[in-house]
Amino acid sequence: MTNKKQSAAARAPGAPAARPENPFIDAGFYDRIRDYTERDATFSKEIKAIADRGAGKHGTDARFAPSLELLRSVKKKGLSLDDMLGRIVAGAESGLWEPWLSAFGIELRGVSYDKTGPRNARLALDISLAAKANPMFANAGMRNWRSLVAEDCAQVQVEKPTEQSPAKAFAIFYLDAAE
Repeated sequence: MTNKKQSAAARAPGAPAARPENPFIDAGFYDRIRDYTERDATFSKEIKAIADRGAGKHGTDARFAPSLELLRSVKKKGLSLDDMLGRIVAGAESGLWEPWLSAFGIELRGVSYDKTGPRNARLALDISLAAKANPMFANAGMRNWRSLVAEDCAQVQVEKPTEQSPAKAFAIFYLDAAE
């Protein structure tokens, strides 16, 4: 019996299948593959591994996700991302939310602008090859940041490339008011 068949036989009937592994989570593996593979090919392999594995859902709130800790401390347009997220939760300066987030490569895909109650914001962090967040993570030595972010996010969306546009990938996070 092969290993796959053995593990399938060991699972209880009706039990969910295990998530596929993503070797890019290991920084050492990532560095080794980058030594022997060109950038675009490495990116393609990492995005395929992320798509196959799916979202890890370990830290779906962007304010607390461990993989976004570095990004939350970076200042753009005079504020850190952490401050921006706090202002979104507080409902302050709603007209500035989208430009603030776009400086980090984050799209605001849905939000409640109501003055009271949770924001129920849906944030899409671009994890594509030319993502705005890439230089920030790369300068900190986190070259495998896409895989780490995918383990925290609530959902991964991968759009296939077309003749007009390259492949796009997003890690979806949520942002709600504190209870």
